[in-house]
Amino acid sequence: MRTFFITLLLVIVSLSPVFSQPKYEIRATWITTLGGMDWPRNKAVNASGIRRQQKELCDILDRLKAANFNTVLLQTRLRGDMIYPSAIETFGESLTGSTGGNPGYDPLAFAIGECHKRGMELHAWIVTIPAGNTRQVQLQGRSSVVRKNRTICKLYKGNWYLDPGNPGTKEYLSCIVKEITSRYDIDGIHFDYIRYPEQADNFPDKDTYRKYGKGKELKQWRRDNITDIVHRLYTDIKTIKPWVKVSSSPIGKYRDTNRYPSRGWNAYHVVYQDAQKWLKEGIHDALFPMMYFQGNNFYPFALDWKENCGNRWIVPGLGIYFLSPDEQNWPLDEIVRQLHFTRQIKLNGQAYFRNRFLLNNTKGIWDELQENFYTTPALIPPMTWMDSIPPSTPAMPSLQLLPDGKMHMSWQISTDNNGGLVTYHLYASDTYPVDITDAGNLLETYLTHTEYEYTPISPWRQKRYFAVTAADRFGNESAPLELNAISETDMPLLNDGDILTLPEIKEAKTVKIFTVTGEEIKYFVYAPQMSIASLPGGFYTVYILNNAGAQTFVGTIVK
Repeated sequence: MRTFFITLLLVIVSLSPVFSQPKYEIRATWITTLGGMDWPRNKAVNASGIRRQQKELCDILDRLKAANFNTVLLQTRLRGDMIYPSAIETFGESLTGSTGGNPGYDPLAFAIGECHKRGMELHAWIVTIPAGNTRQVQLQGRSSVVRKNRTICKLYKGNWYLDPGNPGTKEYLSCIVKEITSRYDIDGIHFDYIRYPEQADNFPDKDTYRKYGKGKELKQWRRDNITDIVHRLYTDIKTIKPWVKVSSSPIGKYRDTNRYPSRGWNAYHVVYQDAQKWLKEGIHDALFPMMYFQGNNFYPFALDWKENCGNRWIVPGLGIYFLSPDEQNWPLDEIVRQLHFTRQIKLNGQAYFRNRFLLNNTKGIWDELQENFYTTPALIPPMTWMDSIPPSTPAMPSLQLLPDGKMHMSWQISTDNNGGLVTYHLYASDTYPVDITDAGNLLETYLTHTEYEYTPISPWRQKRYFAVTAADRFGNESAPLELNAISETDMPLLNDGDILTLPEIKEAKTVKIFTVTGEEIKYFVYAPQMSIASLPGGFYTVYILNNAGAQTFVGTIVK
């Protein structure tokens, strides 16, 4: 019966049409810096190397922006080393080719700035418990946590780990998150591997258990150790910047469900990761469970995360690297069905591991997202459990049509109840008033300034009415300010039969028609009506000039 239920579910999903685009959806990708697997390929060993490394990242972000992604999970702590100048751990090897090598700039600060320029969030991805293999620790030398704080480290199967049961581990990780949160304008901190290692039954922590176990059963003690770390780090981050989103990427199967077993690989029993408890206790804002599975190993567990979300966000991580023929050679349809399903059960978005497989268009995944799933921008949902009061509505609208066909828009700055940064979302539509609930009307998101110049790139994207809203760091959005109102001159001028009917303008002399790119395409002697049958299809703006040469905008033509 269980198998029949899941099979029927798959048939329903596979037959479903493409969903309408949601306004709120987290669209994230993991950018791995370990070994430069996703970035950087270029080493920052001199000035030109720095420029190439930075351009490489900018090119990645440009492509993500073009595909309407809104969240970057950038690996910031790798294996006991960092991609920023830290007072706690040394620089990662991938930046310069040598462990501890200074790249000559701050990669984390640079990445944050470039993400924000593009209206995307950056979450600092922290590999939490691992401290590196024996080679990595040896290369780090005196800078390694193993050398500096040996009492909180354990060697297990050739790899070093922080010992979750030692209270010093919690203090050590606390110092790291405080350093990042206080120094950088991050939007989130994302914990990876915040758990015990695989085959954790034999993890060498018997001495720690004897000292700190306090009579608890071993497995529950280990779960409590991880949860205590999570609680401490969440509190540390929120105390400094309450808008910073705290998330992690747990094992994709929490535990056995009543629909389907986890087949011996789950978060709760195997690696002592009680992630659903973190949501219910309010010590996490989001989970990105690593759901790198197919079929029955995906769908029932996605439902389980949804049903136990504690009113926080669930953003399943999709294992697109398995599309590669060098991995498991999955068909693209497997990921497409998972995308449909996550939207159908109203999860909060999707994340992709890893970015290189995304940008390489492995099995056509990039084309699929751009053409079918991410055709419009999307906003990150509001974090209403932290703050639910939107900023003030923008005021004093201004919209000017420039001679070159561009539109210049501006508005007065909004204020937030917390005094924090306010950004703006711009909407455009052919109907008035602009419907801000329709994702298809989103034109630009997370603008940091109070003016915008609209340059339509094609006639079918030209819009007639515009509105702007303000948003705070928690994602709360104000009521819209309409930037232009409906009037006679806003109405199309084209009548039936390709006859252009023009308003009467005092001392009207000539008529000019411009394309959306500002090119003058027609020039007439003024008449109240004239034929434009020869005008190609498209969107045009119309001006009337008087005897003195003064130019007046009179309307638009959509043909």
